[in-house]
Parts: sequence; structure tokens; C-alpha cells
Amino acid sequence: MRHTITVLVENEFGVLTRVAGLFSARGYNIESLTVAPTMDASVSRMTLVTRGSDSVIEQIKKQLNKLIPTIKVEDISHLVHMEREMLLVKLKTNPDNRCEVVKLAEEIRAKVVDHVEINYLTLELTGTAEKLDTFLEQVASYGIIEMTRTGPVGMRRGAKGFTIN
Repeated sequence: MRHTITVLVENEFGVLTRVAGLFSARGYNIESLTVAPTMDASVSRMTLVTRGSDSVIEQIKKQLNKLIPTIKVEDISHLVHMEREMLLVKLKTNPDNRCEVVKLAEEIRAKVVDHVEINYLTLELTGTAEKLDTFLEQVASYGIIEMTRTGPVGMRRGAKGFTIN
């Protein structure tokens, strides 16, 4: 089963290496990993996506909690939560289809972020993994020159926050 785990860690040198090492030493795979500082610059928030049984995920959470820079760990997969990814995709265009691509982008709320030359457009889209996958299928016929995705970031819904307090 797919699990999204959020981790608050001290923002210090080597933390990412230690977390990745914990996974690789135990033969677990990280499907996606996003790390960024929080409002407190001394704390970073990691969003890890991995697969495993509930018992494997429980073991991962225990191992993460044992790491010295770890402040807090939470598996949000079973909680009511939201996840979003960002996609940047560069598409081939020409004078005949450029307006059509822009219209499609507007319909799905993608933003044109680069269009200097007539032969390409770079679009930015944020949404669920399913929304991004569907969009990529829709634009594949134009010709994808290049694309990159962030992987999901997530948080639980409601007023309660995932903070160090």
C-alpha cells in the first residue's frame, strides 16, 4: 500500500543523507521525497512517499523517530488529507496549434511560464497526481519536449497543524 509520511527534522547538514540511508539499509524504496524549510528556518519538513504493509510503515516510523535530528513523524495516509504536485512540461507548438494548447492549458488552470519562441510552450500545473497524469495524456499528442514533477507534498485537513508545538 502507498503511504505518505511527513517528517519534521532539524534543518542541519546530513539529515537528508541519514534519512535516505535508513531506507536503503533496510531495503525500502522512496518513491518521492520533498524537503523544504518551515516557517521556523531551523526546522525542515519532509514528505516521503513509499510503499509497504502497515507493519513495515510502522517500523519505518520507529526508525525515523530514532534519528537524532527527527522532531516528529506522521503517516497521513489514513487521515483525511490533501496532496498536491507541481508539473513543468515543455510542449512542441507551431503557429497552427499554439492557441489550441493555450486554451487547453487555461481550461485545466495551467499557467504558461515560458513562451519566447513560437515552437514551444512551457506550462506549470499544480494538482493531484491523477490530474497531472490526465493532463500529460491530453498533451502528449502535441509532443512533450521535457517534463519534470515535484512529487507530492501533503498535509492533513482541518485546523490542527503538524508543528513542533
